[in-house]
Amino acid sequence: MDIRVAAYGVIIVDGSILLTHWHEGRKWSLPGGGVQDREQPADAAIREIREESGFTATLGPLLSADSIIISRHAPPGVAPSPMHSFRIVYEATIASGTLTHERDGSSDEARWFALDEVQSLPRVSLVDIGISAWQESRSREQGALPG
Repeated sequence: MDIRVAAYGVIIVDGSILLTHWHEGRKWSLPGGGVQDREQPADAAIREIREESGFTATLGPLLSADSIIISRHAPPGVAPSPMHSFRIVYEATIASGTLTHERDGSSDEARWFALDEVQSLPRVSLVDIGISAWQESRSREQGALPG
């Protein structure tokens, strides 16, 4: 079984979330992707957010770390091999840049969506995980503030 470590950012501004369109799966995802050899996950998240959206991001707290087993298709005559994907999700904010679509990568579009639109989108499970973790983080912060 192949193992893939990946890092992502949840970027929410004024009630809208930045998502990228994963063209192979034809679904929306959080901006982010695979950690390269000897790269730190936080550095990978920043690099991937820039590559997929054009934005330079600053990372906040770790929101979630989970794993999923993904079955993969294989060409005829080749046994499919599942992949174990370990996904690290950070809260992120935009430091600079302009919305730009990735070229020659795993995504083909970056777009802002109102949070209430997300449920109607074809999306990977990580989007829901990221939003839930972000909302839980906000609830904890609000609970910690003096009343």
